[in-house]
Amino acid sequence: MANTYSQVYVQIVFAVKGRLNLINPAWKDELYMYICGIVNGNKQKVYAIGGVQDHIHILVSLKPNIAISDLVRDIKAGSSKWINERRLIRGRFQWQQGFGVFSYAQSNLDYIIAYINNQEIHHQKKSFKDEYVELLELFKIDYNENYLFEWIIY
Repeated sequence: MANTYSQVYVQIVFAVKGRLNLINPAWKDELYMYICGIVNGNKQKVYAIGGVQDHIHILVSLKPNIAISDLVRDIKAGSSKWINERRLIRGRFQWQQGFGVFSYAQSNLDYIIAYINNQEIHHQKKSFKDEYVELLELFKIDYNENYLFEWIIY
């Protein structure tokens, strides 16, 4: 796209179906590398990827040649297939439907990269539900709690 210039940074957040703790620390780095390959294959760039056993965050820069929903679809489909083909969990791995996406200015990148890289420490103090609702409210996104991710009560 000649003469098309953009600078779009978004944090994508999505969860394991049922918010089950299925992302194992033993193979999560390989999963993250695989997801980075999917993003790169779509000609986009990953700045940070991190999470815990039940969800992940990905900071990407987007070019105007792809819709966010198409990129997330490709990430979810490809990564769940990768997990299932390797039989990394008992049963079938799936991501929950839906996702959150939050945009950032370039001046915020250092902060959000550190935030994503420190997810394990962050979630020692805050639940994913609290974190997700806080993001929705911070970005002034209208939401209906009935349609947020499925929250399993332990």
